[in-house]
Amino acid sequence: MQQERFFGQVPVVSNEPLARDTWLLRLDAPAVARTIWPGQFVMLRIPGCQDPLLGRAFALWDTQETLSGGPRYLELGYLVVGKMTRAMRNLHRGQKVELWGPLGNGFSEFEVDHLVLVAGGIGQTPFVALTHAALHQRSYGHPARRYRARKVTLCYGTRSAELLAGVEHFQRLGVEVLLSTDDGTAGHRGLVTEVFQKLLPRLSGTSVLVIACGPEPMMVQTAQLALQHQLPCWLSLEAPMACGIGICCSCVVPVRRGQGWDYCRSCLQGPVFDAQQLCLEQMA
Repeated sequence: MQQERFFGQVPVVSNEPLARDTWLLRLDAPAVARTIWPGQFVMLRIPGCQDPLLGRAFALWDTQETLSGGPRYLELGYLVVGKMTRAMRNLHRGQKVELWGPLGNGFSEFEVDHLVLVAGGIGQTPFVALTHAALHQRSYGHPARRYRARKVTLCYGTRSAELLAGVEHFQRLGVEVLLSTDDGTAGHRGLVTEVFQKLLPRLSGTSVLVIACGPEPMMVQTAQLALQHQLPCWLSLEAPMACGIGICCSCVVPVRRGQGWDYCRSCLQGPVFDAQQLCLEQMA
């Protein structure tokens, strides 16, 4: 079934900090909230803003329902790193933004014993809704996709403890959360891939799916470790996008083509890819 896309202006409901430099934007956007799947994204632009002129891509954090039922509110997590996100910090209730989506292919359906999520930086963003769905707590999209996992483990790393966002939310859902920070202020001192590597011996004998999102080197190393242990692995890429609909070709990623490789557009064929489909050596 072809997904309907929305394009128009929607009002801001709230815009609140989650951690240092990390914010959660809630929009009154029922047309998108009803149809979006975990792993998909939207493009957002501030009307009247000339710098930056183009919109930016933001992955679904979660949706929220009204008291009468049915998804209405769309939540987007973002890290303040550039002109667009610095401007977004000043968005207030009632102000309108331009929105188009849902875009991308999202996460495919799965049923596994153990879902392992590996996130670096702001890479935990697409895992909130996915965890809700995998643990039978919510459904998303129309038609709804089926995600099932008996256990979910999140390996989540940032530079410092004050940058960790949403940890308590995952824990309340019953997720096993394994943290790492570069400076050692929370969890393992070091890289999140080291945390994932220590987890690997515990995964034998069960059906496992590994999904990673975050900085590209981290995702490549996670995929290589997973494939070495013959574990299926998907990557939710964070390729920069200008249009979100395949016109600008700014988000191309290397994929395998027979014995060679080629490029495909992450906004259309992704942003979620099977790691075996990607040409990891070109990404490293």
